[in-house]
This record gives sequence, C-alpha cells and structure tokens, in this order.
Amino acid sequence: MGIEIQIPDIGDFKDIPIIEIHVKEGDTIGPDDPLVSLESDKATMDVPSPSAGVVETILVKIGDKVSEGSPLLVFKGEGAKGDTAAAEKAADAPAGADSAALLAKQEPAPSAAPATPAAPAGNLPDFSQVHASPGVRRLARELGLDLTAVKGTGEKGRVTKEDVKGHLTRSATPAPAASGTAAFSGGGMGIPEIPAVDFSKFGPIETQPLSRIKKISGAHLHRSWLNVPLVTHQDESDITETEAYRKELDNAGKELKDKGYRVTLLAFLIKAAVSGLRKHPEFNASLSPEKDALILKRYYNIGVAVDTPDGLVVPVVKDADRKGIIEISRDLGAISAKAREGKLSAADMQGATFSISSLGGIGGTAFTPLVNAPEVAILGVARSKMAPVWNGTEFKPRLIVPLSLSYDHRVIDGALAARFARHLAHVLEDVRRLVV
Repeated sequence: MGIEIQIPDIGDFKDIPIIEIHVKEGDTIGPDDPLVSLESDKATMDVPSPSAGVVETILVKIGDKVSEGSPLLVFKGEGAKGDTAAAEKAADAPAGADSAALLAKQEPAPSAAPATPAAPAGNLPDFSQVHASPGVRRLARELGLDLTAVKGTGEKGRVTKEDVKGHLTRSATPAPAASGTAAFSGGGMGIPEIPAVDFSKFGPIETQPLSRIKKISGAHLHRSWLNVPLVTHQDESDITETEAYRKELDNAGKELKDKGYRVTLLAFLIKAAVSGLRKHPEFNASLSPEKDALILKRYYNIGVAVDTPDGLVVPVVKDADRKGIIEISRDLGAISAKAREGKLSAADMQGATFSISSLGGIGGTAFTPLVNAPEVAILGVARSKMAPVWNGTEFKPRLIVPLSLSYDHRVIDGALAARFARHLAHVLEDVRRLVV
C-alpha cells in the first residue's frame, strides 16, 4: 500500500499555486529531492521529498493551489519507508538568479498589472514538455512568456535563459503612449505612467529581466513609498571606543572566525536599536489597519538588509533583546551566508519590528532608506570616518559614524525621532550602556 506525501509546514502561506512538478510517476527519488515548486507573493520554494522512494501517483497538477497538509503524491509502499516528518520543515527558497524573496512582511503584495500578460494562477501554462530546465520554465512564467514559442539554441535544442532574453528583445515593440484618463494608474492614486520609449531607435539595446528579488521588492517598496509619509533625520555617533572594543572581540573570537563569522559594528547597532526601541516603544510598532491605533510589539526582531548578487534581502535576527554581541554576530554570519546562497526560507524573513540598512562596507555619507511597512522606522548607516573633534582644549581624531533614521510621520514626529536618534548615538558611544 502506498504512502501519501503531503505539503509540509510552509509558514503562514495558504492556497499557493504549484508552478513546477519536478517528478513523474515511476521516478525513483532520494531524500530532499525537490518534488514541486510553489510560488507565493513573497517566495518561490521547493517542497523536498521526506525520504527515498518511488513515485506511484501524482495527486496534483500545475496551477493547483495547496496549503499545509494538502495531498501531493503517493509513494509505493516499499520505496516509501522513512520518516515523513522530516518534510515538516519550512521549504528553503532555491538558489540561483531567480530564487529567494525579499522583505517578507505580514501584508500581501498588491496586485499590479504585469508588463506582459501572465497566465492566471489557477491555469498556469504547462511547459513540462519543453526541453528546458525548471529555472528557465519558471523564468518564462514570471515574464508571462509562452516558452513553446522560443527556439532553443542549447544542446539538442534545449531552451536557455539567453534564448528567453533574446526572444524578449526580438519581440519587444514600443507601446503607444497613454493619453487622457488611460494615462493614469496606481489603483486610483491618479499617478500617470511613464510613456514607453523605443530605445532601439537610438542605438543597440539589451533586455535584461529583473531578478525575482527585485521584482518582488520593487512592488513592496513602491507601496511603501506611496503610503508612508517619509521623513529622514540625520545624526552621527562617536564610536571610537566601541570600535576598539569590537576589534578586541573580533581578534579574540577564534571560534567565530573558524566558522566564518566576524564581530562587526552591525551587532552593536542591533543592540543599540533594541535599547532605543525599549525606551521609545512607538518605534517598535505598526499602525492598525484602520489607522486609528498603534499596535505596540513586546518582542524585538531586527531586520537586516543583506546585499546579494540578485538584490537586497532582509532576513531577521529574532529575539535580539535576549542575545549578546557574540550570539548576534553568529546569527548575522549564518543568515548572511544563507542569503548569498539563495537559501533563506520565508520564516527567515518574517516578523521584523525594526530594520537596519548598513552601507558601511561600501561607502557614502548619508542616504534615505525607505520604511519597510508595516514597520514605522528604519535606520540607515553609512561608512564611518575619522574626523577632528574638539574636546574642550584641543582637536582629537575620532571615529564618527553617520546615522540616517527614516520614519513614518503619521506615527512619529520630528522631536521623537531626534530623541531616538540621539539615544542610539549615545548608546553606541559607550558599550557599557548596551547592557543597561
């Protein structure tokens, strides 16, 4: 008798469409081999096999919507031995240029009209017969492209990503400029679209599809920009003493270095942020859906923007108030590695109450980070620099870090933002204040 395999725990997601089926009846598969791919508004994730087995019956088809516990397929009895509970883990986002998701928030992404009509979730096109990798078929679906119309140039006619990009370039035609009321969109916001331009008239062009991360984050950031009245407050902190202590910890942390982790300023920034959130709980809050109350959160999860080859993602350091500098550094090393490898799960990017975006390793003097709604504030950190500081009798070289605090003006006024930023700067200047 066969054993039924079900969709494991995939976080808070429900009714997610199946976009890929990676096995067929009769296939012999191993533990953790991908069975199907699911796509929500926040993530693309593979459902792994809980054990080795032979596929007897597939119970779903492309386009079906599933949730935790939905029947997926049946393993043949003898080939299905194993602990099916092993699949009861959140599926990791797949690695690659079109994998992972960003800024996993509690609100669903808005419905936006795609540039190219895409098939509805309940009737996704079946490209399983096209000679192409799962990643290429997924890319075609994201672009709303009929993969059967693309000529493959790979080995034995295999369709490659370059073939998809080339097809887009050849088939691209300038859309007529919108006029009148048709020129306005944005869900009734009255925002005119930028007219389409045929750039090929002026010289050679190349169409490069946006990575999945940028497509998802773009919609989220646009929504935040339109809905949040944003103000950015600038301040700076003298971290000379803190930096000296950080170096001591980093040089002494052989165990961390052996595992690829470092003690960075970001760990101190997280602890300083928690201190500020405790003192000013309005920053650790969200507006109610009715916009008439504040939801104050009694937990402290800090989102950290991580740079990856495909764009920024924001994994979350959970319960930062209960962790020390070394433990936070260990968490940062682990989630940063997962982010760069495209292996962050949906759970890794949910539940943030406040975010930090640090450009310290790159450069800059200040910037305006966008609030990750439904959060109400975000801290931007630029590169620290040595500067002469007057101590009452003479100028001394001191290490100064610029701080840029963006906030939702519906919740936070300028005076409160200035106090919060000053508290951050004050705490960062003396590590002893981080423990009080």
